[in-house]
Amino acid sequence: MAKPAIAAVLSFSIVLLSILAQQSSSSSSFKPISSRRAPRFLGRFSTSNPHHRDRRSDQLLGYRYETRYFEQQLDHFSFAELPTFRQRYLISSEHWVGPDRLGPIFLYCGNEGDIEWFAANSGFVWEIAPSFGAMVVFPEHRYYGESMPYGSQEEAYKNGASLSYLTAEQALADFAVLITDLKRNLSAEACPVVLFGGSYGGMLAAWMRLKYPHIAIGALASSAPILQFEDIVPPETFYDIVSNDFKRESTSCFNTIKASWNALISEGQKENGLSKLTRMFRLCRELKNTEELANWLDSAYSFLAMVDYPYPSEFLMPLPGYPIREVCRKIDGCPDGTSILERVFEGVSVYYNYTGEVDCFELDDDPHGMDGWNWQACTEMVMPMSSSPDASMFPTYNFNFSAFQEECWTDFKVIPRPTWITTHFGGKDIMTTLKTFGSNIIFSNGFLDPWSGYRD
Repeated sequence: MAKPAIAAVLSFSIVLLSILAQQSSSSSSFKPISSRRAPRFLGRFSTSNPHHRDRRSDQLLGYRYETRYFEQQLDHFSFAELPTFRQRYLISSEHWVGPDRLGPIFLYCGNEGDIEWFAANSGFVWEIAPSFGAMVVFPEHRYYGESMPYGSQEEAYKNGASLSYLTAEQALADFAVLITDLKRNLSAEACPVVLFGGSYGGMLAAWMRLKYPHIAIGALASSAPILQFEDIVPPETFYDIVSNDFKRESTSCFNTIKASWNALISEGQKENGLSKLTRMFRLCRELKNTEELANWLDSAYSFLAMVDYPYPSEFLMPLPGYPIREVCRKIDGCPDGTSILERVFEGVSVYYNYTGEVDCFELDDDPHGMDGWNWQACTEMVMPMSSSPDASMFPTYNFNFSAFQEECWTDFKVIPRPTWITTHFGGKDIMTTLKTFGSNIIFSNGFLDPWSGYRD
């Protein structure tokens, strides 16, 4: 483990020991981008590599756990007779010292995807569990993975009525009910619970500590953009940070990407231009418009910034250490005469095909089962995002709530509630909230992380 990682573990261990001690003592061709939703945590991936979907299983082989299911209420906040559903959760008691010694329970707040994938990529939780004699629990978020109401994803995602129970509030209630029942069955009511989560899961961890302080004594909220609502922070923040991550590696790389959007539109407007782009970017099917290709590129750059680690990783895709540096090396290293779009393809191939095993790319693949995020973004997770004309390498656009609202109505027949999250969980004057009500919440992120601008 690298020295900075050791320091991070030691720092967190000191804080967590303190928390546990407290517990013990107390017991154009583009569609108008102005309406674009905030990017999902994950992107869209190629399906051509047969090993891609099995990587999470290989990564989990090093951890000993059981897969269990818990019968959850569909609606925790009414007494209507509604069907229940089975919530999947992973549990490991391998290192738990038990209730007699007040062994802690580490609960990871499941994100908007398959829980096995998050468990496979949350090594920190597994690694520190033995030191604390902790149980590890990974509950899956409702409407994702195998935790589908109404028996199947098709029925769960059928319409706005069936999706209406897909909310952060319901998910937190799921976690609260599950862990309370689990502790009761294990005679572990006195055992402290510490929450973990990253990105949206980090938001859930922080919010659960605020909403259920009697259930969890603390939370580690990693890369959690709890302030990306309403006008709390400038909407350009995300794309400005992503762009700066590329610019700090290479100004020419930044400029090439910035120029590529107009080049893409121009090529797409030519006769047979879409066919040429299909071949150039090795797509599995004929390109219908330049917008879907632009979104594919946007996703790659955004997610590269999220995982610009100094070491190789397979969190989103198999990537080298400092992947943005490698992308820019590919873009800048093309021979003279290489077109802007050809350079861009060489660069994004680092993200989508670093192993070289992909034959062609699907622009609409979702291997981690995250389609429900579009519903969440159109209801309560309204996170305004814009792209500035100078600091950003992305196309310039301003968030347009009217256009966003129209798009959500077209897709789901639902009207977004942009102020609900701050009303329910807070966000404005966050320091006062945290000092008054939010003790024992650790917010962590790297400064290259594009979500770092959305937490205090």
